[in-house]
Amino acid sequence: MNKIVKTGLACVGAAAAVLLISGAASCRRPATSPYLESALKAAAWVKSAEIRGPAGLSWPSTPQDRNSVGLDLYSGVPGVVLFFVQTAYATGTRVYLDDARAGANLLLSKGASVGGPGLYEGLSGLAFALEETFRATKEEKYRRGFLDCLGRIAAAATSAGAGVEWSPTTDIISGGAGAGLFLIYAFHETGDRGWLDLAARAGVRLIELGRPEKGGLKWAMDPGFPRLMPNFSHGTAGIAYFLAALYKEAHDKRFLEASLAGAKYLLAIAKTDSESCLIFHDEPDNKDLYYLGWCHGPVGTARLFFLLSGVTGDKSWLDWVRKSANGLIQSGIPERETPGFWNNAGICCGLAGVGEFFLDLYTELGDSAYLEFSKRVTSRLLSKATVEDGRMSWLQAEHRTRPDYLFAQTGYMQGAAGIGSFLLRMAALDKPHSRRIVFPDTPFAR
Repeated sequence: MNKIVKTGLACVGAAAAVLLISGAASCRRPATSPYLESALKAAAWVKSAEIRGPAGLSWPSTPQDRNSVGLDLYSGVPGVVLFFVQTAYATGTRVYLDDARAGANLLLSKGASVGGPGLYEGLSGLAFALEETFRATKEEKYRRGFLDCLGRIAAAATSAGAGVEWSPTTDIISGGAGAGLFLIYAFHETGDRGWLDLAARAGVRLIELGRPEKGGLKWAMDPGFPRLMPNFSHGTAGIAYFLAALYKEAHDKRFLEASLAGAKYLLAIAKTDSESCLIFHDEPDNKDLYYLGWCHGPVGTARLFFLLSGVTGDKSWLDWVRKSANGLIQSGIPERETPGFWNNAGICCGLAGVGEFFLDLYTELGDSAYLEFSKRVTSRLLSKATVEDGRMSWLQAEHRTRPDYLFAQTGYMQGAAGIGSFLLRMAALDKPHSRRIVFPDTPFAR
């Protein structure tokens, strides 16, 4: 097990000095930002859970369970790899890049066991981590692994209707919309229009699967799933987002029309009193339950409205972004926990995701009130951390329906890797040209 990296490493001679990514020896001053300090403590906690094997490094999702190592972006090794790449960018220290490289080596070794094209649960997320490792290291084996994953995704696509699909699942997490967003990312990374064409064929199939409702369109996560979830991770907002992203690249009006139809349905069912915008968790069972995070709440769904403002040139969509933000502010969070915003610190459902959303709004719209709210949320996030021996973790309830089932995780969407990545962004507020990993499902690139 590697020694835990602590901030403010002392210079003890050239041989033991911290190495910059460029390879030059350097003695860095201690981190001065409390956000950076906290991010490095989160990295130290994740590092303390590492498992080193002949194939590379892995990190159990739940450190107490060494069998909980996953290969998915949501809670597994790919998300930790991305966190360490981002930490290397933020600090300039090679030790983090070495850990990212070792994790990517494990993905190269184990990736053949991953099936399905999904972004957060599937091959697209693993490939995304490999490509970002290639971008950081310029080591061709990671690019080859990325291309191999793309080939497998293409080979697994099957004709369905007028387009293609990989399974009946449509959503961002593991279905066609998330895979399609990754294919758009691959098009930008490689310049090969074939990946955009494959994404477009997936988009055509998704349009066919849209169900007319309230003058617009809605989508089910899966035709056999009993509940319909309208927000970002498993529903209409995420699919409409993908279709808008396709229109931005392919300029095919079918995609824009379907995306606008999805947005029309969402606004028809939204709760819009007090200049807010909140959309229920699911139908038919939970039309009075409002999640507030990325998965089923404004943090995710407002991404669609923001993207539509850009691709249509209609800035009135930004009003719906602001109303989505108002819904969060008016809810009483972060100090108050609600039925849809429980004891969770992560990117998917909790504090880090909300904090990052308001940071994105500040950087894109320039309203300092959004930055102040992000700082409030971050203060709450840090107050809920467990700090021990220079390591920081978050004991939380991943599941709303199991509030007493508390555990700390290493991964991206529910654990320290994602929280730490957000804290690195907070630390980089005064560094507008700092390098940042941008996920395929975000419209916020600044």
